[in-house]
Amino acid sequence: MNLAAENFLIPNATFFACLLIFVIVLVVIRTMVVPPILKVLDERDARVSQTVQDNRAAEASYESADTEYRAAMKEARGDATGIRDDARAQANEKLSEAKRQATAESDSALAETAKALKVEADDALETARHDVDRLAETLAGRVLGYEVKAPKTEQTETVN
Repeated sequence: MNLAAENFLIPNATFFACLLIFVIVLVVIRTMVVPPILKVLDERDARVSQTVQDNRAAEASYESADTEYRAAMKEARGDATGIRDDARAQANEKLSEAKRQATAESDSALAETAKALKVEADDALETARHDVDRLAETLAGRVLGYEVKAPKTEQTETVN
């Protein structure tokens, strides 16, 4: 009985043949398969790092643009407030001027109306005096039974 054939710890030709095939496959994979995979992985890492750098640059650009935007908005709000205040001041000025003009026109119309009413009142007073004098003469003539003529007074003559 062959001791080597029965002992499984002692390698035989099959073991060496499998070992040779394994080494050949390992060399082929290491020389032909691994380098293209490593090349692709390196390119991928380069793209990822470039993307990270681009993202950081974009973030910095965004922060800068956001800061400029906020500053511009703050300035625009201040300008808008100033414009609104100026517009209110101008509107108040125009309103005051319109009120002054309306008051002046009203006072002028009131003065003209007062003057016209004074003239009409004087005319009505003169007409009333004349009518009262005539009616008094007529009434006195009817009461006394003869025609009465009132003497002309200074006041009646000055009103005429």
